[in-house]
Parts: sequence; structure tokens; C-alpha cells
Amino acid sequence: MSSRSGEKSHPAIQAAKDVNALRTIRETEQQRLSEALAAEPFLSVAESLSAIHEALVSRTLELAEQEMARLGFTAPPVPYAYMLFGSGGREEMTFSSDQDSGIVYGNPESEDEAASCEAYFARFAEEAVKLLIALGYPPCEGNVIASNPQWCLSLRQWEEKVDGWFADPSWENVRYLLIVADGRTVAGDERLADGLKDRFRTDMLQNPVITRRMMENTLRHKVLVGIFGQLLRERYGENAGGLDIKYGAYIPMVNVFRLLALQAGIRAAGTLVRIEALRSAGKISEREAEEAISAFTLVMKLRLLTAARVEGTQWIGSGKVPKEQLTKELAQSLKRALKFGKRMQRRVEREMQDRFGGR
Repeated sequence: MSSRSGEKSHPAIQAAKDVNALRTIRETEQQRLSEALAAEPFLSVAESLSAIHEALVSRTLELAEQEMARLGFTAPPVPYAYMLFGSGGREEMTFSSDQDSGIVYGNPESEDEAASCEAYFARFAEEAVKLLIALGYPPCEGNVIASNPQWCLSLRQWEEKVDGWFADPSWENVRYLLIVADGRTVAGDERLADGLKDRFRTDMLQNPVITRRMMENTLRHKVLVGIFGQLLRERYGENAGGLDIKYGAYIPMVNVFRLLALQAGIRAAGTLVRIEALRSAGKISEREAEEAISAFTLVMKLRLLTAARVEGTQWIGSGKVPKEQLTKELAQSLKRALKFGKRMQRRVEREMQDRFGGR
């Protein structure tokens, strides 16, 4: 198993012998970084958190391979890439992110090898997901997870699946395509994931109208700022007075810059990296890029302030910033960020209308 970034800087994680040791490290590191939010530059904290998550997941996958050997399985029959989607794929995980994952493995050369691969990776994914749950990562509510057979396929099967999604751009299929667009290898052979991304890009070029479908999906979540510039806070329940920062700010901005990046042929998955690439490509102005970086950085910081709780072994996030965290100064900064997000949503909608017509 090849390593990704972050592992070498966390020797304690690499030395951990079981998931209990990893969980202790995670608890300690997350507490340290939570306290650092008030004193250190946010992006430094976010990068450290991302590196820790990556090292934890990668080491857990090594433990899953060891468990497979204990169960009597030999080494993986073909190379594979373990991919993260969602915030993990974008390297934007919080203290309570869930598991959005998939496996791409090498193409079998015979029916017997295909059966062997299917059996191995189905069990491996099951073991990996189980260990990650014990480490505190909840499974994806939408079942976008490596233990789902639909997200654990050979490269050839993945290519056929992606082709099918492009050929039938239903709402659900477009959602899956947008998920794949954020995919990133966390362990294994990165070339397999690159092969999947290559097929995605080829299909994207051959199906330009898919961009309209993606726009319709992308603009589903609106930023939570009213026509008079006021924040649209939670009105009822335990989060009354707070703000749904995940679906009212973070997801809308992720969606806008993902769509702009896909249109421009940019392969990067991280939102800030996409913004920089869009600036370099001349797709957004210098001023827009600076506003985008400022707005998105604030939104990411607020995501780390969202309420979270521990249920069983898992960290569960609400995605909502509590009322007491939204100081007057912070609320004003957030209003500016959301107004910018709203302008970008309108820009994308206008561009799609000009290109494809319609509403």
C-alpha cells in the first residue's frame, strides 16, 4: 500500500497497532486543534486536521489488510485505489466528517480472477468500513461507501458505470457524477483513480449538455442570506437562532466552484485549489478570486465551530453553528461572504442560460 501525504509527519499513527490506539490519537489531536483555532491561522489548523485524518484513514486501511491476512486471505489479487469523496476528497474534513468512499481495483484477466477480486474487495471494504466506524467516522447516510458493491468495482466496471451516468443524466446520476468529480486517492495505486478521472473527463467533453444538468443540481442549495441581506437563521428547535453553515453556505460554494472548475477542465478537487486554478486560467477575476478565498475560508472555519456530539463510537456533526457562536462581528463577516456566494450562484445560472437557453 503506497502512502499519501501526511503519514510521515505522524509516526505515532503509523506505529499504532489497533484502532483503539488510533482513536486515542484522534481524540488527542482533535482536542489540540480545536483549541488551536483561537490562536493559530485557520488554514494551518485545517491543513493539520486534513493530514491527521488522512494518516488515520491510511493506517486503518493497513490494519484492514492485516485483518484480511488473519482471516486467511492472501494479498490483494490486483492493485487497488481506496478513494475518498465529499469533504474527504476535497481535503476539507471537519472534526465530525463521515465516510464517503469507494474502491477502484485493477481489471481482472479472467472470470476466476474476477470472482477472486470481487470476494476479496467486498470483504476488505467491509473490514475497512467497520474499523473506520470504530475510529469514529460514521458511514455515509447516502450509502456512498466502499462496502456498497456499487462503489467497489474494477476500473473497467467503473468506466462502464460512469458512461451510463452520462448517457442517462437523471437527477440521481448527475449527483453521482458530482460525487466522483471530488474523488481522491487516500491509499493504494493512484493510477487507477486517475484512470477513472480520465474517463470522467472524456465523457464530460463528449456530453457538453451535462453541464446544464449539473447546474440544476448545483443550485439546489441556496446560500442563507435574504433579499435584504439578513442571515436566514434556524427558527425552531434546539438550533433556533443558529445557522445551517453546511447546507446554507459551505455546500453552495463548493457546488459553484466545482461546476466552474469542471467547465474549465480543471481536475483539482479541493475548493481553494479550484479557485486558484480558475484565477490562473482567467475564468474568474483577481477580485473574484480574492473574495472567494476570503469567503470560503471563513465558511470552512465556521464549519469547525459547528455543534457535534458523540453517539456510540462515532462523532456526529450537526452542520449548524450555534447561536452563541455567531457574534455580531462574525455575523457581519458571514453576511459579506454569503452575499458573494449568492452573486456567484447567479453568475453560474446566467452563464448556463446564455449557453443552453431556458429558465
